[in-house]
Amino acid sequence: MTDEVLIQGTIVRAACERMESEHLKALSDSVRQAACLPGQFAWDRKAAVHAEIFNLLGDATGDPVLARVAGLAVGWTHDLALTVGPVADSIILNSRRRLLRCLLAGDADGAGQEMERHLSGLRFMGRVAQCCA
Repeated sequence: MTDEVLIQGTIVRAACERMESEHLKALSDSVRQAACLPGQFAWDRKAAVHAEIFNLLGDATGDPVLARVAGLAVGWTHDLALTVGPVADSIILNSRRRLLRCLLAGDADGAGQEMERHLSGLRFMGRVAQCCA
């Protein structure tokens, strides 16, 4: 696992431990918004909405340093989603839904593991997409 993936897992765990109802609502709204956007015709826009969740998770930590680091993941995951393409849409949405279930349950370790598995898988798909392009 890469440092970026492990760092984001740590941020998700911290966010879960400090999660308040307004953060959960913002995360849920973000996932709902992403689900409503068409992926095939505006993938760059939808990829940006998918990546925005890291800003929300960073805010939920209540820690300015973690929030800044989480914000760096927005660009990284947006670029990764663009590389993989619209085929990643349902994979990302399903992961976000699993993440929300863990956050709602207060399962910090489950939430962190979900994000780590998801980002590792997306990175693998990105490498495959680059090799085949």
